[in-house]
Amino acid sequence: MIPYRDENPTDLTPAVTVGIIIVNAVVWLLVQGGGVSPEQLVRSVCELGLIPGEVLRSVPPGTAVPLGQGMRCLITAQPHWWTVVTSMFLHSGWLHIIGNMWFLWVFGNNIEDSMGHGRFVVFYLLCGVAAAATQMVSDPASPVPMVGASGAISGVMGAYILLYPRVRVHTIVWLGFFVTTVALPAYVMLGYWFVLQLVLGAAGTLSHAQGGVAVWAHVGGFVAGMVLIKLFANAEYLARRRSGVIILPRGA
Repeated sequence: MIPYRDENPTDLTPAVTVGIIIVNAVVWLLVQGGGVSPEQLVRSVCELGLIPGEVLRSVPPGTAVPLGQGMRCLITAQPHWWTVVTSMFLHSGWLHIIGNMWFLWVFGNNIEDSMGHGRFVVFYLLCGVAAAATQMVSDPASPVPMVGASGAISGVMGAYILLYPRVRVHTIVWLGFFVTTVALPAYVMLGYWFVLQLVLGAAGTLSHAQGGVAVWAHVGGFVAGMVLIKLFANAEYLARRRSGVIILPRGA
């Protein structure tokens, strides 16, 4: 299921949400070369991506990690802690960044609207850090670089399911060769997504699979968003929304 819009208008201009999307796009195009040059892409992932085994010093320095097309990433002796943050703004391909930014656009504006611009910046980064920490705990000896904004965006989604569980989210659904759209309550769409991450994470853990999608980062970010929204949501903003927005059932 891919959401493409929600029935949840905002009062504030989503300046931070748009800003995060722009920063990710700029990093993808300028730092990572838009994926055109494999060497530039791999270099950015190796230097700015989060490698759990390097940060936690559980992988011997000098270990060469193959990243495809004959290129390798070398584990250093110094843990690069800043990669916990820089990895949030890197991606591995066009579909990766477009998918992440699309989810952020659909859900981020409402969460920014619930807490204000400054708080949203801190909230977003904290969710990303929690997501990275969860992934490192799940596989502390992984030598594979982790990149992507999905952990932080998962936090946005976790906040959304608590604040606006009954808001309808319009979603594209693939049923084999048949494609349709359906409007689902946020708790159904996001709940399904979260359960799917748990299932994929458990399956990967049991099979000892490495690499691929960092689903435990998604889980950690989602849970962090559910916890942190209680601290970051602005009661005045929420009261304003509740008094000004009426969500009617279909056919009303």
